[in-house]
Amino acid sequence: MVNKILKAGLFAAASMVALSVTASPPASAAGKKLFGVSWMHFNEERWSKYDKACMLDELKKHPDWDYIGTDAQASAEKQTADVQTLIARGVSALAIVPYSSSSIKSAAAEAVANGIPTIGYDIQVEVPGVFYLSFDNAEVGRIEARGVLAVKPEGRYVYIKGSPTMEISEFLHKGQVEVLKPAVDAGKIKIVGEQYSEGWKPEAAQTAMEQILTANDNKVDAVVASNDGTAGGVVAALTEQGLVGKVPVSGQDGDIAALNRIAKGFQTVSAWKDSCNLGRTAVQVAVALATGTAGDKIPGAKKFCQGAAHICQDSIELTPVTITRDNLDVMTKNGWITKQQLCAGVDAVPETIHGKNPPPACK
Repeated sequence: MVNKILKAGLFAAASMVALSVTASPPASAAGKKLFGVSWMHFNEERWSKYDKACMLDELKKHPDWDYIGTDAQASAEKQTADVQTLIARGVSALAIVPYSSSSIKSAAAEAVANGIPTIGYDIQVEVPGVFYLSFDNAEVGRIEARGVLAVKPEGRYVYIKGSPTMEISEFLHKGQVEVLKPAVDAGKIKIVGEQYSEGWKPEAAQTAMEQILTANDNKVDAVVASNDGTAGGVVAALTEQGLVGKVPVSGQDGDIAALNRIAKGFQTVSAWKDSCNLGRTAVQVAVALATGTAGDKIPGAKKFCQGAAHICQDSIELTPVTITRDNLDVMTKNGWITKQQLCAGVDAVPETIHGKNPPPACK
């Protein structure tokens, strides 16, 4: 459980140092196998606080393995160079969190060609031989749309999508459209705006939302935002126009800030993807692949045959969880967030924002 990890002081990772590219010895010199991870950035709290932390904890079960990670700092070019560096360092297995699904293909193909078991982590890397590890992202999109639809079954809707360079944005949107299409076809819902958010950046989502509000004279009834970061940008734009709490907004990831927004009534739903479980699973898959286990023989693996390239990959898709105001206690009970973090500022929010203050988890 996450709370045990926090208590163990995992973030310090004293017994499993998160080696930097410039400081780590080669695998042969250290006498250990290396699990390399190429992160697209650490702009979202989940990557370091949960995904990476739980990878490090899971690696403790494998004393013959060490960790080496790189941060692409939201640069497709840097990530390509990072992956090539990890290949040169002789990693025994590699996980890539791609900033650009298309730009990283050549480097990922190079890793596969060098016999390095490679994982597309949370976001698909459409290269034959790459293992795809994520959540059921179409279901994430469905959770987002269902959560908003339950509050606003009719009205003027906006889609704030993820990065235009990532296939995951389309997987999410497919699920969103699937849920809303019957109401759209029936004329109950009208889509009045649809924009991508470059790099999933909150500021990009805020700008897009501001433009949509201006174009529609603020007549927007609901926003299906694709993650908690973009939801934060949407909420900022709504706040400027005095619409916060009046327009339901979705998200995903269970970010601390987003959960607090849900408690306040500023955000409606987040599709929680247990990043700790994903990080642990990545280590398990990497070790299995590196020891010669075929991808389709890994417990829980199946074929994933979606994406622009229409290739089939061995994959594991974990199940997301719907988080709303009514079940926020799920997040405190498992140690993902403290009650203090969740409920900060809730008492200061007028009941007119959400009609029932505080939420059950904050009582």
